[in-house]
Amino acid sequence: MTEHHEASTRTYATRRDFMRTTGAALFAAGAFPRVAQAQTSNPNGRLGVGLIGCGGRGNGLVHNLLSLRDNGHEVDVAAVCDTYRPRAEHTQQNTEAPALYMDHRELLDDPNVDAVIIATPDHLHGFQTIDAAEKGKHIFCEKPITHWRQAALTKEMRDAVREAGVVFQAGTQGMADSSWRQAKQLVEEGLIGQPLHAECGYFRVGDWGERGMPIDDPDAEPGDDLDWEAFLADAPERPFDVSRYFRWRLYEDYAGGPVTDLYPHSMTPAVYALGLGTPSHAVATGGIYRYDYPERDVPDTFNMIAEYPEKVSLAVLGTQGNDYLATGSHGSLNRSPVLRGWEGTLTFTGSEVQFTPAHGSDKEPETVAVEEHGSDVLHMANFVEAINGEAEVNAGIELAYNVQIALQMATMAYRERTTVTYDPETETLSY
Repeated sequence: MTEHHEASTRTYATRRDFMRTTGAALFAAGAFPRVAQAQTSNPNGRLGVGLIGCGGRGNGLVHNLLSLRDNGHEVDVAAVCDTYRPRAEHTQQNTEAPALYMDHRELLDDPNVDAVIIATPDHLHGFQTIDAAEKGKHIFCEKPITHWRQAALTKEMRDAVREAGVVFQAGTQGMADSSWRQAKQLVEEGLIGQPLHAECGYFRVGDWGERGMPIDDPDAEPGDDLDWEAFLADAPERPFDVSRYFRWRLYEDYAGGPVTDLYPHSMTPAVYALGLGTPSHAVATGGIYRYDYPERDVPDTFNMIAEYPEKVSLAVLGTQGNDYLATGSHGSLNRSPVLRGWEGTLTFTGSEVQFTPAHGSDKEPETVAVEEHGSDVLHMANFVEAINGEAEVNAGIELAYNVQIALQMATMAYRERTTVTYDPETETLSY
């Protein structure tokens, strides 16, 4: 191991001890899934869910839960938590949650909380998931499941969920679509032959997901109503900055740009359908090519290739500066996977899974109708049903781990301009 590698290992290590010391969607009529009965310790027999992180995404997720409640599911919002009290108070008012906390550990100690939704900045997800698992709480965790520099924490997080035996669902809501389960079955049946290559991506115009994040109060300051130290956690120590706090996706200390914010949506279906584990090595290129202003230090364009021991190459391409897809369409954002094997290729139209034979194959083209279209609400319903033992989660901890490690490898490769490898024996990254 070179000195350069040793320095890198320290850079990407976690500091869990630091964290220990810090304090609507709507959907079409008829789209609601069947009612699941809650498995809970609450006296009223309803599943009590705590929301950790009351920003835009957190409120969207909790409204999905309320939609399920209003349509017969035995679930309630038991508590809300945020490091910014006014935001938590707003969510508490809208959800009528009986309890409000600013420290997620206090929420986890609430006996009325059986499960949690984690929708905080990226670098907090892993710590909060571990704490929740150790308390026996079921976990719905927004993607990415950890920050790009937290590869070691990703493993610790996976191990904690395994040991606790709790239900874990990653927030890749596209996995609620049956396309991917149908494609996986076709791959396992040998329709495309030996898997060989896959590509996917994410294209859009605009950095509304970063610079467009609202600043709730430009005059906000740390104090009783804003816990800056809890927000920082294991991120580099910095003086309070209102933009960093409210628009955290602009900054590499707390986010990673499209590779970790957007690519979990594109990459997870491909990894799932092809039955891939963790990559053997990864490379990446990209940078800030369009949205170049002082606050932003995460890339807006990112291209990666991950190579797998299964002898499959996976290319994930994208930019926030143009929304044209390979099909010629605009505005679709998420480029559906193309799955290639020796015998042919699977593509996805939204309504069909299409098989195109490879040159020289004796197979015939065919199409398979998509059985169920996914949605945010169906993904949340799947989480509730999994808690009740009535379903398998769409995006469990093993799949989420495999995807996140690949994204972390690519981010490290991009930052260091090199190839990053994964050792399956030690489950560590190096270059």
